[in-house]
Amino acid sequence: MADGSKTEKATPKKREDERKKGNIFQSSDVISAVSILALFYTIKIALPYIYQYMSNFFARYVSKIQTVKTLSADVAMDVAKDSIIALLLLAGPMLLVSITVGILATGVQTGFKFSKENLKIKFSKLSIIQGMKRMFSLRSITELIKSLIKISIMVAILYSAFKSIAVYFTQLMYEDVMQATGFILNSIMNIVLQISLAFIAIAALDYLYQWWEYERNIKMSKQEIKDEYKQMEGDPQIKSQIRDRQRRISQQRMMQKVPTADVIVRNPTHFAVALKYDVEKNSAPIVIAKGQDYMALKIIEVAEKNNIPMMENRPLARALYSAVKIGREIPPEYYVALAEVMAWVYSLKKEGKK
Repeated sequence: MADGSKTEKATPKKREDERKKGNIFQSSDVISAVSILALFYTIKIALPYIYQYMSNFFARYVSKIQTVKTLSADVAMDVAKDSIIALLLLAGPMLLVSITVGILATGVQTGFKFSKENLKIKFSKLSIIQGMKRMFSLRSITELIKSLIKISIMVAILYSAFKSIAVYFTQLMYEDVMQATGFILNSIMNIVLQISLAFIAIAALDYLYQWWEYERNIKMSKQEIKDEYKQMEGDPQIKSQIRDRQRRISQQRMMQKVPTADVIVRNPTHFAVALKYDVEKNSAPIVIAKGQDYMALKIIEVAEKNNIPMMENRPLARALYSAVKIGREIPPEYYVALAEVMAWVYSLKKEGKK
């Protein structure tokens, strides 16, 4: 039963979770009505074949009886084997059609999604208390009313049909067997068609009711929607911890690249930007590390340990820190300011070689 506090429509995540649990919206009446209609139309189409096959079958065994003197186990086995084959040939296609239509009718309603949850044994279903609750639930009352309506419609259709054809029964005694059989079969098919159409109408109403009940049962409270949103987005504290951890990992990777820098531009302790320039690969120097305050001091510390040249240029250090992301090339507007730095670096390298 739906909780009174659950007034909001189910979210897409809630619907997907219900599907995974096996709680999928469908109407069993639609499946039954479509399967019955498909089955009897198959019978109607296959009736000439069935009649011909049964005629040949009985004719063959009537003629065979004349040649059998004693009923032995072998003869009985042959009869049983032929009877089973005949049953499979006649009933097999109809059974296959009925199963196929049932699967398709179920699949169309459920989106062909299969859940293993329905196969699991649930001991709650064996509870007497739960069974009593289900027995006197709104769903059970609805199913009882539907069953009574179906029975009433079936009885009314049968009564009306037999009343209309009863007058022809005495005439059938004087008709040919084939004509009488055809009349009876056509009458039966008309009755089945009327019942099937009535059941399809009931199934359509049941489909709407099942949809309404399903939507009502999976409704959510405002608190559940908030909890789900928090779960999907993540708890703020956990997200903060994840961001801190990601930032630490990123900083560690960045610090590992500082020893490969060509020069450090600093300000002098508040900002530090590590630059690397590979003439063959890049059109301009790349920022491989940058930091402010504490991180700036760490970059300077690592640079000193690895003898990386450092130049103090406060405006350039602050501008590069604010404007250029790690791993990006220096924009053209900083080329002039950076030319002095790189010329100084090259002069140091030349002096080192001498």
